[in-house]
Amino acid sequence: MRHAAGETAGETARQRPEHLPGGAADYAVGQVARIASVSVRTLHHYDEIGLVSPGRRTAAGYRRYTEADLQRLQHVLFYRELGFALEEITAILDDPATDTLAHLRRQHELLTRRIDRLRAMADAVEHAMEANILSIPLTPQERFEIFGDFVPEDHDEEARRRWGHGDAWRQSRDRAAAMTGADWARFTEEAAQTVRDFTEAYLAGLPAGGPRAMELAERHRAHLTRWCYDCSYDLHRGLGDMYVADPRFTAVYEASAAGLASYIRDAIHANADRAERPA
Repeated sequence: MRHAAGETAGETARQRPEHLPGGAADYAVGQVARIASVSVRTLHHYDEIGLVSPGRRTAAGYRRYTEADLQRLQHVLFYRELGFALEEITAILDDPATDTLAHLRRQHELLTRRIDRLRAMADAVEHAMEANILSIPLTPQERFEIFGDFVPEDHDEEARRRWGHGDAWRQSRDRAAAMTGADWARFTEEAAQTVRDFTEAYLAGLPAGGPRAMELAERHRAHLTRWCYDCSYDLHRGLGDMYVADPRFTAVYEASAAGLASYIRDAIHANADRAERPA
């Protein structure tokens, strides 16, 4: 058998799928790696352990993956994303009583549960991180209604470390302490609506540097200025960068749409550039 590196080098010259009798097509390992966004090394490992093996090999010994192989790989990647171990995935996929539709239904249910959970926590996490919520004068019932299982004080030390020496820190503490339960509910809904509108613009294909996205970025900056602290364009840029650099922020936005965090960051930068451009 050829070494993995040699096989990869040999297959890079064969970019198009081969067409088999009956109109079916199969794909080289490098093509599958690009299609599925995984490494060739990962595909070789899956082959070695019998998780996803190519349906055929060429006379020269190169791996060729069929449509059925790609479908199995898709299931593997879904289950991996859901946290299943490779051994568990093998057992699940090799169960003769479970067909493709059953796998898709199971994956859809598991993913939906995760999305619902992330969305339920998203607003509280974002608000705690952005506004540095440390001491909130709410009743236990109000706290539960707004934050659920999330405990803002758990982020106290990190927030102090990041922002404890600036005006934004002091402003956010003072304003948070003065807010009522009704204020927090309004603050939460405004922030959630901005995220929903960003998601809609992103999924509609509107450019991050376009009028709608920049309008939403300005609304976001105004929201922070009104409720939390005086958010300058430079400070807003820094927040946008953090949405991408900090995986916790990224996860909040990615729960709505993959790539949303980068889209919001780009819209924030575009809006700041526009505002600071000479008239």
